[in-house]
Amino acid sequence: CGNGGRMQKLYVAMVGLPARGKSTLAKRIRDGLVTEGIAAKLFNNGDMRRALIGAESTDPNFYDPNNKLGRDAREMICMRNMEIAREWLTKDGEVAILDATNVSRARRHLIETTLTDYPVLFVECVNEDQLLLNACIRRKTTLPEYASYTEEEALASFMKRISYYDTIYEPLQDEKYWLRVDSTANRILDERPCESSPYYPAIREMVVSVWIQCLYLARHGQTEFNLRGRIGGDPPLTATGRAQALALATHLRNKPIEWVFTSTRIRSHETATPLLTERPEAHAMAFKEFDEIWAGDCEGMLYSEIRERMPEVTQGRNASKYTYTYPNGESYALLRERVQRGLRRALFLAGDAPLIIVGHQAINRVLLSLFLRQRNEDVPFIYIPQNQYYHISLTPRRKVFERVPYDGGPGASLLAE
Repeated sequence: CGNGGRMQKLYVAMVGLPARGKSTLAKRIRDGLVTEGIAAKLFNNGDMRRALIGAESTDPNFYDPNNKLGRDAREMICMRNMEIAREWLTKDGEVAILDATNVSRARRHLIETTLTDYPVLFVECVNEDQLLLNACIRRKTTLPEYASYTEEEALASFMKRISYYDTIYEPLQDEKYWLRVDSTANRILDERPCESSPYYPAIREMVVSVWIQCLYLARHGQTEFNLRGRIGGDPPLTATGRAQALALATHLRNKPIEWVFTSTRIRSHETATPLLTERPEAHAMAFKEFDEIWAGDCEGMLYSEIRERMPEVTQGRNASKYTYTYPNGESYALLRERVQRGLRRALFLAGDAPLIIVGHQAINRVLLSLFLRQRNEDVPFIYIPQNQYYHISLTPRRKVFERVPYDGGPGASLLAE
């Protein structure tokens, strides 16, 4: 990455099959660099393709490697985008980010041999989570370019497009500088670092950091089990619980929320319903990872019954509530892994869009502990009220963590910078 002492600029070229999180990561790298006062800009091949070719490029056969017309058109777009990026870097630009699939070695060789004025860092996004892949692919079918398609036609078309890319996909290996990233876990899998670039350390941090622009974390409304002191189960909301759900939706009415995640339990769904009613365009998904802690043999029992009939359970939980596992059930310690997986999935799907998770008491305690870095033994005692929600925003320059009552009164700020 040496440059004879002058200020080094950089090209970042994204790599990966469609629906792997490339554009989200590209935007995050750009936004992070801009926040640091670095002139960074995105150059998206897809945007240029849609502008120049239009609806014709939605046909999956446009991506067939054996379709010479389509192949030539895609290469022309690639070349034009590189020319624009290079021209921008010759002026005041510092980091030009090329957002495209770039899955073949031939395409990447073209990039490296064309852009010789500054180093090229390739960033490959990998995602083998089938649930997330399916959700991302379905989301792609809602893009404006598929407006004339039915959902199933759009899905079939996009899947065929991916299959064409898959036939020419070759992971990074021979390129000079590269990072391979698990885009669902914010983890670097392998790298050939561009260590002398002044931007490389910052980009590396952005790749592994969890960014949350806006997350709301709410507990479901009151249920009959809550009133009576029963554990677990799948009860519906009480009249008070339904009123709490409406109050939450009313309070958040003017807040942008694009994704609503729930557990698979009735009380979580019922609490989310008013939110979704006001947001017909919002995406909704239920994750088993957000189901309440499983109490096993104690499911549906009153706490008083557990104390009388199963004193060893009460004693075990009193001794270590975090590590104690219910008979044939779960502990908070076991819960942590699946809740982390659910959070990673939710954040990946939402990208940088605002989201809400309508969870349960133990689930939300674990979620909050992931942000608060609380001692494990304190996790089961985090306060999770049913008439307040938590608002979280975490970026390299901004950290907000507050508990807000539904009535819009002053929140209890736990962390703010």
